[in-house]
Amino acid sequence: MKRVLVALAAILIPLSTQAQDSTSFKVGTFTFERPAEWESIPVSSPMRKAQLKIPGKDGAASADLTFFHFGAGQGGDVQSNAQRWLAQFKSDEGASKVETKEIEGTKVTFVSTTGTFQSGMPGGPTTAMPDYQLLGAILESPEGAVFAKLTGPKATVTAAQPKFLEFINAAAAGSKK
Repeated sequence: MKRVLVALAAILIPLSTQAQDSTSFKVGTFTFERPAEWESIPVSSPMRKAQLKIPGKDGAASADLTFFHFGAGQGGDVQSNAQRWLAQFKSDEGASKVETKEIEGTKVTFVSTTGTFQSGMPGGPTTAMPDYQLLGAILESPEGAVFAKLTGPKATVTAAQPKFLEFINAAAAGSKK
């Protein structure tokens, strides 16, 4: 029996390592290709479908990118979610933006702001986190929207912004292929 367990472990451990190291993951109908320097981490809530840690540069703290998908007709409408995300911030003057684009036939709403983030569960206690930034994207599909929300120190999120936009655009464009 011990030999069988050792043999089974020798097969399963490399397989589980490969799955965790994969840079490709699916949320809803969208496939995302994780940049190598972004780390896939275990989700911290059962509502989350995936979670990434984006390292800070030059000593800045890391940022979190979380993904949600609830299914067709679930999770609320795009504008309500965008406004809820923005309400989690005491935003800097003129910093809040909501912009909808069509990428290869996929409707994507981008949400961004900077200011003091009120971290915590909605309706519960919060922790004020000054000099934070939000970059969010809501990708629409008939199977339900996928919500991708990046929050963290402004320096980290600003540095990650070009890759984030490329990352979202590629997933949106890839869903139609």
